[in-house]
Amino acid sequence: MNKRQIQGFTLVELLVVVAIISIIAAVAVPQYSDYVTRSKLAEASSTLSEHRVRMEQFFQDNRTYAGACTAGTVAPAPTGRYFTYACSNLTATTFTVTATGVAAQGTAGFVFTIDQANTRATTGAPAGWTTNSNCWITKKSGAC
Repeated sequence: MNKRQIQGFTLVELLVVVAIISIIAAVAVPQYSDYVTRSKLAEASSTLSEHRVRMEQFFQDNRTYAGACTAGTVAPAPTGRYFTYACSNLTATTFTVTATGVAAQGTAGFVFTIDQANTRATTGAPAGWTTNSNCWITKKSGAC
């Protein structure tokens, strides 16, 4: 009697494995991309929150926000890797600090603001994300 020994996998078995891996990758890759984007958004929220504290310190020292966001003050203009920051509306009693996403870093389209009343807003977001005038969005659902 001639016993035939089976070794390896059949083509059908390999195709099934490839199909399963493809399905898993089709779900996992977009989720991972969103996760990476959400991690980059943390820079804007932390930097804006920190800069608001610096602006309040500047106000306590000078009784005005005018002149803040300049080098050599306690509230110099913030810098970051994933966002650019700009100060505007600097008056005696008001300020607005804006974080704008950097296209080369994958945060293009995101725009976050904070002002003297600690009003946080998402004034710009890329497709698939929603803006919110009451908070900074951190996920696609737009929930705060």
